[in-house]
Order: sequence, then structure tokens, then C-alpha cells
Amino acid sequence: MQSYSEFLDLSVGFPQEGYSVIDDELYFHDLNLMEMIETYGTPLRFTYLPMVSKKIQQAKLLFQTAIIKNNYRGDYKYCYCTKSSHFRHIVEEALKNGIHLETSSAFDMPMIDALEKKGVLDKSITVICNGFKTYQYKQYIIDMLHDGYKNIIPVLDNKEEFNLYDDEVEMDTPCNLGIRIAAEEQPDSQFYTSRLGVRLEDVIDFYNNKISTNPNFKVKLLHFFINSGITDSPYYWNELEKYVTLYCKFKKINPDLDTLDIGGGMPFKDSLVFDFDYEYMVNEIVKRIKEICSEHEVMEPDIITEFGKYTVAEASGILYKVLGRKQQNDREKWLMLDGSFITNLPDVWALNQKYILLPINNWDAEYERVNLGGITCDGQDYYNQEAHMNSVFMPKTRKVQYLGFFNTGAYQEVLSGYGGIHHCLLPSPKHVIIRRNRDETFNFEVFGEEQNSKQVLKILGYT
Repeated sequence: MQSYSEFLDLSVGFPQEGYSVIDDELYFHDLNLMEMIETYGTPLRFTYLPMVSKKIQQAKLLFQTAIIKNNYRGDYKYCYCTKSSHFRHIVEEALKNGIHLETSSAFDMPMIDALEKKGVLDKSITVICNGFKTYQYKQYIIDMLHDGYKNIIPVLDNKEEFNLYDDEVEMDTPCNLGIRIAAEEQPDSQFYTSRLGVRLEDVIDFYNNKISTNPNFKVKLLHFFINSGITDSPYYWNELEKYVTLYCKFKKINPDLDTLDIGGGMPFKDSLVFDFDYEYMVNEIVKRIKEICSEHEVMEPDIITEFGKYTVAEASGILYKVLGRKQQNDREKWLMLDGSFITNLPDVWALNQKYILLPINNWDAEYERVNLGGITCDGQDYYNQEAHMNSVFMPKTRKVQYLGFFNTGAYQEVLSGYGGIHHCLLPSPKHVIIRRNRDETFNFEVFGEEQNSKQVLKILGYT
């Protein structure tokens, strides 16, 4: 019988970049995961911050290469989509790379102001303000514009949003605005058009009727988001062509327009068989934008992206211990974990999201097919499929077994309700942040201890 190590190598090719096995134990970017478990226990959420910078630098290089290759005359600006992970350590790491920010709700704005007061960013930063905006969100934007944040760009999600800015914004130089186009949904969607943005056929009329004669505002940016994400599909390319064509028509009547925000949607590695040609896709996007602009005899726009999952997903993981083994019938064997998918990795439960799953130890043991069970009493708290097969395999052993889910850094902590109340009152796991020192050694910081019963009881009103 093959060992688990041999089985995985034959199945998907292993080791892979970022993962290696030394002395029967798994390492993640040179991190000894068993040593981390022995030090901090399980369940353990960890974030390896250097990966955030690595992903940003890769994307910036891809776009700069494509711009040079295609003689593209616009610039590229990387905006981090804060909603994928708002945590200070993530945002500060991202900002080290000369990037800008994209926001989606009111509390993003005081968060940015707090970072400015700490000297992490300055008021020249570009902030793309997206989303359907509450009064508070709009008021924060107005206050920060008046406070000297000259490059905050409210992206109008609807026609009425403009009215408050028109009434309240008083600046020496015109305020820059963006308009979001309501994209058509994918063919298999329950809806034809996104609930977000202004209808494509209304954009130019709205500008002509409400904004063009107002000297206090300039529409500098056109924004769209294609809900499939960035994919090499007819749907994606058709939608891209449609919105770039609108940009060209809009540019001819509005010379101030100079930026195209193509949104986010760059995929992250969610499987050991993940195969996405980043270089081809980025080059093709830049190439097609240039070609469409040339057809319409319009100067190519500056390009903005709003990468969230791509930026942070591959920096994080969560480690579990197998608490027990259960043979429920002739075919179904369960490994019961000391955590929960519903509370720790809600996208597994809600979206059927797959992540990279690997054992931490016992790689030399034989392998077997298993189901993974979370510790809540909910029937949906399980994991039994990989992205590349309809099964999960783990080492067959009676020894203590640990396993990890990797590239889980986008959305999971926020959706889990960090530090809040969780299903079956399971506590938030301990969270460790890892940095690299100049001498390449690791620096560990406990960001949050495992939630205790007193904290939970207080939230529930018992104390």
C-alpha cells in the first residue's frame, strides 16, 4: 500500500511551491507547522504576512509587463479591497507596497483616518469608495474630502447619491467622481442585471443632465465588476468589450474621464490542481482595452484593479486536531475535528468553497478515504470533497493526527464574526501573525487568544 505522501505525489504532484514535507511533517513557506501547533495548540488560525506583499508585487509586475509589451499609454494602480480582510496587520502590510484602497461601507473611512494619524498612509492616497452608501458613509466621505483627502473618489452607485455631495461638498478644486455601471449577470444567474450601479444605457444621460454643467465635480472614473471574476470565458470578454466601449463613448463627451476601474475577481489558489495563467489573462485584458480604444480613436485609460481575495487568501490557514474517529457504516469513516467549518470557514458551508487541505503529520502512513466532521451539532458541518475529486483522503493511523486548511485568508474571519457569538457557542480560535525578520527568521505575535467563556457570557448578557 502506498504512503499518503506517495499517493498525493501521484495524484497532483507534490511537493508544490510553498509546501514541503521534512521528517514526515508539513512545512508552509518554511514554517514548521507541527512546532506551531506544539507552541500554540489547536484550533489555530495563522496569517503569514509576507504572502500579502508577494501577491501584490506579482500583480503589479504582471500589469507593468503587459503595459510595456502592448505599448499601452495608461498607468496601472493597485487598490486593495478592504472588505476581504479589514484587520490592521493586513492593511498595513498591503500599504507597504505603494498601493491604494477600495472601500465598501461607512466604517472603512474612520479606519483609513486612523491609519493616517498613525503615519501609515498620507492624505494623498487614492480611495475608491464603492457600494450603496448609507447617509453615514456619505457623510464620512464628505468630511474626509474637507479634511484634505484630495484623492477620495466616491463611485456613484445610483443617481440620487450625487445629491448629497452636490449640497455638501465645497472645495477649492473640483471633487473627482466615479460612476459604477450595473453589469449584466452571468447566464445562470437568477437576475439579469446587478443590483449595484447605474444602468449602462443611463450613464451618459445622467452625466449630461446632472454633472456636466456643475463646476464643482469631475467624473474621472468608470467602474464595473464582472461577477464571474476574471475568467477566460466568452461571458467575461463580451462584458469587458461592452464596458470599454461605453468608456470610449463617454470619454468623447467628457474629457476629464481618464480611468477605468475593472474591479476585482482575480482568482487565488484554492486547490493543488489550480491552473490559472495570470500572465496571459493580464496581458489579454490590457491588449483588448487598447484595441477597443484604438477602434474608437480614444486614449487608453489608466487601469485600476480592486483585488481582495487574490491579495490575502494565500497568506492564511487554520490548523485542527483530530479529536476522534467514527466508523458510521461500512463505507463512511469520520474524523471529528476540534473546530467547525460553519464557524471557522463559513464559505465551506455557505458557498461550497474548497480550500487546500493537507495533513500536518504522519505523511509516511498509508492513506484512507474519510469525511471530516466539525464539532457543532449541525448536519451541514462537514467537509467531504476536494476541488479535484469527490473524496477526501488522509493518513490511515491511530496516532494523533493534525490537518490544515490553507489559503483561507479572505473573508473567513469577518464572516465568522471575529470575537463574537458563534454557532453552538464555539469560541473564536487563537490567531497568530507571522512576519519575517531581516535575517529571514520568523517573528510570531499572538493577535488574539482563544475566546473564553466569560467573554461569551458578557456578549450574551449573562454578566
